[in-house]
Amino acid sequence: MSDLSELSRDLIAVRDSRDRAAFGRLFDHFAPRIKAMMLRGGLRDGTAEDVVQDVMLAVWHKAGQFDPHRADAAGWIYGIARNRRIDMARRRPLAQPDEMPELESLEPDADQIIALQQEARHLAEALARLAPEQVEALRAAYFDDVPHSGISEMTGLPLGTIKSRIRLGLERLRHELKKIAP
Repeated sequence: MSDLSELSRDLIAVRDSRDRAAFGRLFDHFAPRIKAMMLRGGLRDGTAEDVVQDVMLAVWHKAGQFDPHRADAAGWIYGIARNRRIDMARRRPLAQPDEMPELESLEPDADQIIALQQEARHLAEALARLAPEQVEALRAAYFDDVPHSGISEMTGLPLGTIKSRIRLGLERLRHELKKIAP
């Protein structure tokens, strides 16, 4: 019995002589750990505490079933806690899906099409007023999704120059679009 953990010895004392002090040590050790386990499992604080009480009550009543040759105290108690958590999940009613509202058509209506065409025209006009090197950098970065380093490699220009062209191009584009927007 000397090769058993202190927790297993306490559980054997509960099993063999209903030792309340040993049970108190088990409770003090396992209650916060089981509560944390239940909270991580998705239970609310009050429900987790109820499960802790239920598990520790089961430990008291079922201590006679504990066999230190099959499991240590921690494994045996956590097994009870795990089973209680599974029982709670099974008792919980399944959530019923809400009525799904009928989706509107995903096809754009005429107003949306016209608005998108106008925005595209405004963007094209604003891009036309930018310096060609800024347009080239913006197109590569935003339309072709090329990373800044890739643009630098393609053009042979330093990365800082590419970033400056993109930043300046965006600032100018923002300014141009403000003038066009209604």
